[in-house]
Amino acid sequence: MNSKNTLSLTEARKNIFDIAEDVQKPGTYYTFTENGSPKAVLISAEQFDSLMEDLELAADTDFAKRIAQAEKEFEKGSYVTLDELKKDLNYDTKKAFMVREKTSKKNQYKTKKK
Repeated sequence: MNSKNTLSLTEARKNIFDIAEDVQKPGTYYTFTENGSPKAVLISAEQFDSLMEDLELAADTDFAKRIAQAEKEFEKGSYVTLDELKKDLNYDTKKAFMVREKTSKKNQYKTKKK
C-alpha cells in the first residue's frame, strides 16, 4: 500500500518530526512542493536503501543472465544442500561461535555467544 502525501516545504518544515516518523510506515512517502511544483521527496532510510540496492542490481547487465544460469543449474540438480556445504567446509556445530543479533537501531548489532 502506497501512501503519498504532498505538502509545501513551508508546511513540511513545521511538521518535520511527525513526517519523519510517518515515513517509517511501509510504502509511505512525502512529496514537498515549492510554489506548487514538486521539489523533493522524503522516504524512510530503509526504503532508500532498498531502492538503491534495486538500482544497483538493475545496472548490473549480467545479473539477469546469472540468475537464469543459476535456475538452469538448479533444475538440472547442479547444487549442494546446506548440510553438504557444511560438510565440505568442515563446519562443526559443536564449536563455539559468535552470533550477531540486530538491535532495533539501524546498523547496530549486539554480540552474544552461543
